[in-house]
Amino acid sequence: MSYKMNSAHLSSQSGRLLDEAFLANTPWLRLRGLLGRSTLTDNQGMLISPCNSVHTIGMSYPLDIVYLNDKNQVLKITRNLKPWRSSGCKDATKVLELTAGNASKKNINQGDILSW
Repeated sequence: MSYKMNSAHLSSQSGRLLDEAFLANTPWLRLRGLLGRSTLTDNQGMLISPCNSVHTIGMSYPLDIVYLNDKNQVLKITRNLKPWRSSGCKDATKVLELTAGNASKKNINQGDILSW
């Protein structure tokens, strides 16, 4: 997979969660998100910042959406957001997009603090 953006490792208090968290932090990268890109692997995610809502219009696969505040604390998790849907969290400042089911597999829970 070839993303033209910065990436970092993502961890929680319990250890490493993802080998690559791609950062979408410019207007163009935030607008494009995962649209038209191949499916993420279980060890990849996309961090969109700033962001407090997402849509899956035009997507062909579902996502888990993890909403974070400015301290990287998990505020809300929307699991298995299917294509052509939307979701939001008014207090979020960032969103982590994962493959559907990955929030549970990686044991990401509301209240966790994530770092990269």
